[in-house]
Amino acid sequence: MTVMQLNQVRFRWPGQQSDILNIDSLSLAPGEKTFLKGPSGSGKSTLLSLLAGIHQPQTGHIRLLNHPFSALSASKRDQRRADHIGYIFQQFNLLPYLSVVDNVLLPCHFSSLRKKNAGQPEREAKRLLSALQLPDECLSRQVSQLSIGQQQRVAAARALIGRPALLIADEPTSALDHENRNHFIKLIMDECEHAGTNLFFVSHDPTLTDGFDQILSLTELNQCKSGECI
Repeated sequence: MTVMQLNQVRFRWPGQQSDILNIDSLSLAPGEKTFLKGPSGSGKSTLLSLLAGIHQPQTGHIRLLNHPFSALSASKRDQRRADHIGYIFQQFNLLPYLSVVDNVLLPCHFSSLRKKNAGQPEREAKRLLSALQLPDECLSRQVSQLSIGQQQRVAAARALIGRPALLIADEPTSALDHENRNHFIKLIMDECEHAGTNLFFVSHDPTLTDGFDQILSLTELNQCKSGECI
């Protein structure tokens, strides 16, 4: 049983002649916390878009929870992503006109499975926000009124609600200082363990690897070197 598995995956952007990703194999075992490192521009966000089903590889296969994922239609990939994948975006992608709690509840509107797993969704949203140390007085505010660090906590709670099988975190600590980064990562890890959620954490900062079960380097995984694939 794997949570996510890639085999012989190659990807290039439309109109380009060369692949930018060529990955023989990548697998995530249940309960595993994986750290993927790589410099800016190395293709980390592109890989995440493949893992999330936003894009499809030109060749190869991606499986989610032992079921075909990359071969599905766009609408079916969207539903599988909504049901099984939480995503902390680098720019958060929160809705500024909604309150903190309503932002966290968004996945429950798109996935009946996530809503069911959340139990009492509003109560669970508030529990997650408290566990991620967002002050209670922030709960009724619009997210545009929060600091960057507070917005990161809201984005993490939104990704975690409903116990998704996989949490993808794309440079989620880039706006925090070193001490706060480590503390925030520990909070996310604790919640993943509580929910039985796999964590796939991506960063260009190799100093953040403490506590992860698997540490991968995209420059080693990717057989495309300086725009040429081997």
